[in-house]
Amino acid sequence: MVSAIMLWNEPNNLSHWDFEIDAGWKQFSQMISKAAAVIKKLKPRIKLVLGGISPIDPDFVKLMAYNKVLENLDAVGVHGFPLDWNHWQINHWPNKIKEIQSVTHLPIWVTEVGVSSFGAEEVQVFGLKRTNELLAGIVENIFWYSLLDLPPTWAATTRHKEKEGSSYYRHFYLGLIRADGTVKPAFEHFNPAMGICQWFCFEDQRLDEAVYWLRKLKVKKLRTGISWADWHRPNAVKWFDHQMSKLSEFDVTLTFCFTPPSIGIRPDHTSPPTDINEFSNFSREVVERYVN
Repeated sequence: MVSAIMLWNEPNNLSHWDFEIDAGWKQFSQMISKAAAVIKKLKPRIKLVLGGISPIDPDFVKLMAYNKVLENLDAVGVHGFPLDWNHWQINHWPNKIKEIQSVTHLPIWVTEVGVSSFGAEEVQVFGLKRTNELLAGIVENIFWYSLLDLPPTWAATTRHKEKEGSSYYRHFYLGLIRADGTVKPAFEHFNPAMGICQWFCFEDQRLDEAVYWLRKLKVKKLRTGISWADWHRPNAVKWFDHQMSKLSEFDVTLTFCFTPPSIGIRPDHTSPPTDINEFSNFSREVVERYVN
């Protein structure tokens, strides 16, 4: 069951939105506002969440309020990885939440938080337990990123490049399950009151495996996505029908993200589209198909 729609992912991060093209996020703001209005008209009860911001920046949220983006939204998502990439300590989580609460009346959802096992699996265990201690009870939803490690032959969609040393490779070790299908120590410490954020690529062969492990963890809430770029692929509807059918037993927050390169100002998934109404059209199609 889809209970929430998250509009974009890390829009203040160049690996997800090219704000050098879109000065002041004006096109982004118009695009999200139009899509939110369309979705609310179709499904008034669906929760709409501003795509999890990374870095956690109250000035960005103030800009979104000024641009009237928040008017049709129900929550603001934030992402944090203090043990891997952020320049703040894990114990600062409550203060980071307060920073956003000070600039919006909307509830805060932690839509991605995780710790890689790149350096040591014991670090991931500590990070998982401490994250739950710090965030439980002060935000509406917490989505642990992620369930499955990335296969080592894949590429990570990220601003961190391979030349940046371990920053890039940490993406591959954020799961509770190793790429070979074995369980990490942190698996035993997962609190099912938290949700899981797990992205699936187009025609992802790991989908059945993920459902198996989500059931083992007794997960109720799942955050995943439908890529706007993938929606333009041949057989896209067939694949996403399959994906959403497999995930129907979970309370799903569904993320809409990634510009189809064929309609971008620049031929890249981070580019603003040439026509911002195209995102509203995509949102309408997906909501009509998968939201009850």
